[in-house]
Amino acid sequence: MVFEDFMKQFDESLLKNLYKPDRGSHKGQNGKLLIIGGSKLFHSASIWAAEVASRIVDMVFYSSIDENNEIVKGKFQNGIVVPRKKLDHYIEDADCILIGPGLPREEGVEEGDDDTKILTESLIKKHPSKRWVIDGGSLQVIGPDTLPPNSIITPHHKEFEILFGTSGTEDTAFEMAKKYGITILLKGPKDIVCNINECFEIVGGNVGMTKGGTGDVLAGLVASFYCKNDALLSAASAAVINKKAAESLEKKMGTFFNATDLANEIPIVLNTLTKNYD
Repeated sequence: MVFEDFMKQFDESLLKNLYKPDRGSHKGQNGKLLIIGGSKLFHSASIWAAEVASRIVDMVFYSSIDENNEIVKGKFQNGIVVPRKKLDHYIEDADCILIGPGLPREEGVEEGDDDTKILTESLIKKHPSKRWVIDGGSLQVIGPDTLPPNSIITPHHKEFEILFGTSGTEDTAFEMAKKYGITILLKGPKDIVCNINECFEIVGGNVGMTKGGTGDVLAGLVASFYCKNDALLSAASAAVINKKAAESLEKKMGTFFNATDLANEIPIVLNTLTKNYD
């Protein structure tokens, strides 16, 4: 089978299916997300994910090493910073868990940092039925058999190759999604989003998205949506909105924007797009 046989262009009118809070809802009913990430070297990565998530879900829980938790407390005011020793409680409470942004790679672990492989695999094994979004450092150290069948992974092409031992293409993304029962968002100039049944091709964006941190913003957006939506819609919608936000920024400032600009632009673009398809 070749990719053209099962490829679909994402119909942006599907954005109307994204969860919308009921007018009578209360705090906590519209999504609770736990983000596990960050390290001595990459303390900002998971903050970008948390910032975009705080615009969408009711509550963001954030957990890193103690040193990084203290840094984040001074920078991130829109969620709750929790210690590693309480992770099990917050995993159970959360609708979705994002793990990996900013976690150290195996060859880059400093004293005091987590062992990313042990942390990721042990938590997934302990809580296999939760909704997991796996990103960044976690994707570079775990084995594919660790991936729970309800998970979303968000690799760029190098991470895909490290995880699966094969190049990331349209065909292999679909093949791996089917083999492991997962949803894959393969990031690039053209994003490919596949589950076990179908794939979407998502084009757009611009070269401003090559800057560090834009993938962490995307991971936070995916996980926010996955709190209250199905996996394929969450991943595909996030990919579309992330690229549309970059295009919106280009009109204002060329490609001279960073991950913080992107995180701030996403709620504006999301509001416009969802109103368009009401």
